[in-house]
Amino acid sequence: MTDETWGQVQDALLNSIGEHNYKTWITPLDFLDCEDGVARFNVPTNFIGNWVNRNYSDQIIRHLHSVGAKVRRVEFKVGGQSRVADSSVKPNQTISQGSPQAKAVPVPRSASVAEATDDDAVGGAVLDSRFTFDSFVVGKPNELAHAAARRVAEGGPVTFNPLFLYGGVGLGKTHLMHAIAWQMKHRDPNLRIVYLSAEQFMYRFVQALREKQMLDFKQLFRSVDVLMVDDVQFIAGKDSTQDEFFHTFNALVDQQKQIIISGDRAPGEIKDMEERIKSRLQCGLVVDLHPTDYELRLGVLQQKVEQYSLQYPGLQIADGVLEFLAHRISTNVRVLEGALMRLFAMASLVGREISMEMTQDCLSDVLRASERKITIEEIQRRVSEHYNIRLSEMIGPTRVRTIARPRQIAMYLCKSLTTRSLPEIGRRFGGRDHTTIMHGVKRIDELRVKDGQIADDIELLRRSLEA
Repeated sequence: MTDETWGQVQDALLNSIGEHNYKTWITPLDFLDCEDGVARFNVPTNFIGNWVNRNYSDQIIRHLHSVGAKVRRVEFKVGGQSRVADSSVKPNQTISQGSPQAKAVPVPRSASVAEATDDDAVGGAVLDSRFTFDSFVVGKPNELAHAAARRVAEGGPVTFNPLFLYGGVGLGKTHLMHAIAWQMKHRDPNLRIVYLSAEQFMYRFVQALREKQMLDFKQLFRSVDVLMVDDVQFIAGKDSTQDEFFHTFNALVDQQKQIIISGDRAPGEIKDMEERIKSRLQCGLVVDLHPTDYELRLGVLQQKVEQYSLQYPGLQIADGVLEFLAHRISTNVRVLEGALMRLFAMASLVGREISMEMTQDCLSDVLRASERKITIEEIQRRVSEHYNIRLSEMIGPTRVRTIARPRQIAMYLCKSLTTRSLPEIGRRFGGRDHTTIMHGVKRIDELRVKDGQIADDIELLRRSLEA
C-alpha cells in the first residue's frame, strides 16, 4: 500500500461519508505504513483515534480492499498508543457515522479554526460566515458589547477573562461569538479555538464518562487557547457537568487562556447555577446586550435590504415600509430579518413592488403577534416565579418584605406594560385601593434609581414578558 493508494481511499471516503465528516475525521489521519495486513495511521488525539476506530474503521478497510490493498485491520497511534479496529469486514454492514446530533461532534485537530469554513465543525458547532464584525449593526443598545468583543478578538494580553455576554433572544450574542472566532482565526490561523454550546459541552462530558475517556476530554478542553461556550444557562442544575466546567474554567484561567461565555441573563441571575461558577463568571467583564431600539432595528433592515437587493435585483421597496417594520416589530432582530426576507421572497414571486399594502397582508401574522397584549395575570405569574413565591401570597394580605416587594414590582410592571387603570389593577391584587397601587408604583420607581438589583430584576422581567 502506498500514499497514492491511500489517496484513492480518501476520495472514496469523501464520497461515502460527505465533506463535513471527511474534513472532521479523515483529514487528520496521517498514513504511516502497511505491514503484515495492518494499515497504521497517526492521529492528533486519542479522542479522534477512538472515534474513527468505532465509526469508520470498517469503511476504511472496505475501501482499502476495493483498491487492492490486502489489509486485515487498521491501527491508530497517538504517542506510541494504538487503537486497533476489528480485523474482519462484514458484507453490507451498516456503519455508524457519528453522534446523534449532527453538529455536536468531538473537536477535530485540537479544535483549530485555521481552515474553518461555514461548513466546518469548529469545536462542535458550526461557524456561520455571515456572522462577522462587518455585518454586525452597532447601536446604543449593543455598542459596549461590540466594543468588548472587538477588544478580545484583537488578542494580546488577556484582560477580560471571562468575557460574559448576556441578553434576550435575537439580540446578537451568537453573532458576536462567531465574529470573535472569525477575527481570531484571521489574526492567527494556528490558534486553537473551541466554540460550542453548553449543551454540547454536557453531551461530550457524558459521552466521555460513559466511554471512560475522561483523560482525553480533559486534555482536549484544557489545552486550547480560546474556549467559547454559548448559552451557559443550559448546564444549570447539572451538578457533574458544572463541576467539570468549573475545573476546566480554572485550568484555562490559570494558563492565561481566553474564555468567552454567553447566557440569557446575568451570571448572578441564573437559577440552579453553583455559586462558585457564578463567582467565576462575574470576575471578568459582564456585558448586557439591551433590547433593540428603533434606530438599531432600522439600521439592521437597511443593511439587509442592501444584501437582498443583490439576490433580488430589480425589486423595489416603497418609502415608509422599513420605518413601519422597525416600529411594529420590536421583539428581536431574528423576527425582523425573517419578516423582511419573507417580503422579498413574496415580491419576487409576484413580480411587484414591496408596498405597504403587501407588507400588511404578507406579514399579518407577525404583526398580530407583535401586538400581543400583556395581561395582569401573566405579570403576576412571572413575578411570582422569579421570586419563588406563591401567586396566592402575592395577591393576599401578607405584608412581609419578601412578599411585599415582589408585589410592588408586579404593580409597577402592570402600570408600565398594560393599559389597565389603577382601580382595575388594585382589584386584581386582592381588592386593594388604587392609592395602594400608586404608592407601590412610586416606591419601585424610586428604588430603581438606588438599587441596581431591583433595576436588573425589572429589566429581566420586562424582557421575558415582551419576548
